[in-house]
Amino acid sequence: MMKHSKGFEMGQNQNCGLQNDSFSVGSEMVYSNRVYIGDIIAPAYYQLHHHLKELKYSEYWLKGGRGSGKSSFISIEIILLLMRFPQLNAVAVRKVGVYLRDSVYQQLRWAIDLLGIGHLWRCKESPMEMVYLPTGQKILFRGSDKAEKLKSTKVSNGYIGIVWFEELTEFDGMEEIRSIRQSLLRGGDIEITLCSYNPPKFVDSWVNKEALCDVAGRYYLHSTYKDIPEEWLGKSFVAAAENLKISNEKAYRHEYLGIVTGGGGEVFDNVVLREISDTEIAGFDKIRRGIDWGYGKDPFVYVVCYYNRNHNSLYIIDEFYKIGAKFNEIADYIKNENQLNLPVVADSAEPRSNDELRDRGIRVLPAKKGAGSIEHGISWLQNLSEIVIDKTRTPNVCREFSCYHLLSDGNGSFLGGYPDKDNHTIDAVRYAMEQDMRHNAYSFE
Repeated sequence: MMKHSKGFEMGQNQNCGLQNDSFSVGSEMVYSNRVYIGDIIAPAYYQLHHHLKELKYSEYWLKGGRGSGKSSFISIEIILLLMRFPQLNAVAVRKVGVYLRDSVYQQLRWAIDLLGIGHLWRCKESPMEMVYLPTGQKILFRGSDKAEKLKSTKVSNGYIGIVWFEELTEFDGMEEIRSIRQSLLRGGDIEITLCSYNPPKFVDSWVNKEALCDVAGRYYLHSTYKDIPEEWLGKSFVAAAENLKISNEKAYRHEYLGIVTGGGGEVFDNVVLREISDTEIAGFDKIRRGIDWGYGKDPFVYVVCYYNRNHNSLYIIDEFYKIGAKFNEIADYIKNENQLNLPVVADSAEPRSNDELRDRGIRVLPAKKGAGSIEHGISWLQNLSEIVIDKTRTPNVCREFSCYHLLSDGNGSFLGGYPDKDNHTIDAVRYAMEQDMRHNAYSFE
């Protein structure tokens, strides 16, 4: 929890990001002095606050390390939303119910006290619930280890429109999350799912894999203790974080920065996930393109890349990824993307497929594969300063590069060689970048 003082009076808001944004119920202020939201949430959460106020998304994933303020922010927003919408109720869920009292329950009580509205709420521990006295709206608390109690959750006034999954990593996967939402969210105009968690260190955790997906209606926010005013955390907290940074930087990056540090088997530790803007792409020259063939169980993949030699950085800016793709469909996509008809390097193991594209006007060059080409290509990619990927533009590139791991030998070490699965976009990128890897293997002009 963040250490705001309780019972304070708010004056003029100094945070211009939320200037004049205050909390009210209808036309009546519930404070003797107006409370400005920008004074009680950190700047990193301003945009998210506006999204919730506007009901812009249906699902919010908040991840980060210790002290990032995610649970504090969620607890404040749940209280604000319920007091704004008189038919709305909420349920806070943990995997194991015994942990509810000391986590989400106390966090929500903290938010009520922080807002100075304890006289408007009745908080009970047996049964555990919070009731907004003017309307009878409730915040309920459930553990998914009591499945029958979850299914029978009902409210007498309005409907359940908010579900908060605290410590998301404790749950078994998206199937369980969907099942809980289906049990709880029904019958109302508002449906909001809030998820808070510290990312597991292993990239192949279901939560980390799911966080790579670009899901319609879902908003992601990654925050750290550095986004929170130091006076809210306390000097001892910041000192402990900085001491760990010195003594064990990898542990610091995972525990305090919420970075997926991996377990040693990750092939690419230089992947940077961020937005690549149209303006940025407009400045790219010497674009590279590659194809990895597939049709049945394996996908056809076409990728578009840019290599900044001065910074040793690779940008992957477009993909076409499909199982069962037809030649005409492939050719149409490439012609639309590659309007100058510059060469495309394709897997040479599929000469007939390459000829089919040539017949449709695509300038296909066969990849110069050979002994050691896989190892050489992956080594080249590993030695880049960064591989920049925009998961909205290239979701399958994002998934494969982020999740590509060496195979365990079962004894705490890893097998030699690189796995030949879930690497279709990686192969296509290797083919696309052959000229840069091999120094003028082709002329691409």
